[in-house]
Amino acid sequence: MKISAQMTRRLALGSLGLALIAALAFVALRSGPLAPVRATVMQAKVGSLSPALFGIGIVEARRAYLIGPIAAGRVRSVSVDVGDLVKAGQLLAEIDPVDLDERLAALTASRLRADSAVAALVAQRQDAVAKKTLAAVNARRYVELGQQNFISTGAVEARLQEQTSADAGVSAAEANLAGARQDILRLEAESAGLRQQRANLRLVAPHDGVVTSRDAEAGSTVVAGQAVLKMIEPDSLWIRVRFDQGRSTGLAAGLRAEIALRSDPGKAHAGRVIRVEAVSDSVTEERIAQVAFERLPTGLSVGELAEVTLALAPTAPMLLLPNAAIKRVGDQTGVWLVDGQRLRFAALRLGASSLDGQVQVLSGLASSDVLAVYSEKELKADSRVKIVQSLGKTAQ
Repeated sequence: MKISAQMTRRLALGSLGLALIAALAFVALRSGPLAPVRATVMQAKVGSLSPALFGIGIVEARRAYLIGPIAAGRVRSVSVDVGDLVKAGQLLAEIDPVDLDERLAALTASRLRADSAVAALVAQRQDAVAKKTLAAVNARRYVELGQQNFISTGAVEARLQEQTSADAGVSAAEANLAGARQDILRLEAESAGLRQQRANLRLVAPHDGVVTSRDAEAGSTVVAGQAVLKMIEPDSLWIRVRFDQGRSTGLAAGLRAEIALRSDPGKAHAGRVIRVEAVSDSVTEERIAQVAFERLPTGLSVGELAEVTLALAPTAPMLLLPNAAIKRVGDQTGVWLVDGQRLRFAALRLGASSLDGQVQVLSGLASSDVLAVYSEKELKADSRVKIVQSLGKTAQ
């Protein structure tokens, strides 16, 4: 009896151990590391895309002005403030002229003196011309008398010498007069230069616009080229947009744009690509384009962020896949094809993509192929799969 009880106990324990092992094996194969990977599958479908480009941009002014002096000086006054609307030619600020006004007054006086000198030299020239005329008449009379031997040769030569001196006097008077007139031209040029310098100290608006920054106050000293004020033309606002280089195929001037401003994301504004920059950003790997509004929104501010979507031409019908199905294995891009419970990786050549996640397949896939889309963990070539309708529940 004792032997029979021991045998029974051993058989019961052995059966319990086998049951536990079977249970562990079942759990390992169904939900443990050896369990098949649950995945959703689909077949590629033929269709055409309406590709689009999406980018983030900043509202900027196409025409902005930095208004400042061309020479160092002290700010005398600033007449406008930030936000003021100004007209072309309006005085915005002024730099202290220091001694320019006095130098202009000195040049004016010098010009008046030069005019008097010219008047005197004109009179001297007239006197020299009169003397020359008289000397010529006397010399001609003495030559005639000398030919008739009424006067000596010495007297004739004296009159001829007087004529020569009179000629020289006229030449000297004309030279002095020309020099005085050149001096007037010099004074006029100096006066014009000083007047231009004086005018440059008056900082005026180059165009109708709005003041966006006031960077200096009265009494502060600024250097040449330093901005005292900044202004923009409000009607020249556009958006500087950045697009991913890898998705920028088709980006060109003239494309229609849909703009959503950060201040009013629910409202779409129409626009158009005006220019695509020739230089891209090699650090961020982005291309840059300028997008203008067809009609400027009210209250638009410089520096505001905007989301820009560009619509491209629809593509020809081709196989389409969701972007989620595309995987990268090594240096290849493709999808996992499902054959029963086994997987096979197929490398693909992809084309355009749309903003809703659809991608064109140019080669490497047939419409009858079944491919994995979503899986509960990363797939490998030796993975076993279990097809489900969604990862939230198992297949029927």
